[in-house]
Amino acid sequence: MARIKSAVKNIRKSRKRRDINRARRSALRTQIKKMRVLLEKKQGSEARKSLPVALSTIDRAVSKGVLHRNAAARHKSRLVRHVASLEKAS
Repeated sequence: MARIKSAVKNIRKSRKRRDINRARRSALRTQIKKMRVLLEKKQGSEARKSLPVALSTIDRAVSKGVLHRNAAARHKSRLVRHVASLEKAS
């Protein structure tokens, strides 16, 4: 266990950051899962409505450093492509 004051503070800060990042990552994954469920059920209109929420959640995760920007671009691209294909099919 750390004894130096700054090391103790750094441990405290990193634990707090870990909890915050864990919550943000969980919210991100939940939003992506909701979109995937809508896409599996072929609910195009619902998916279209919830798409902006999912995209903003992904963008927020990138800005907070929870997700890499290329991974975010990949997720966004796939979601948009699936929603577009659903609308095209119906």
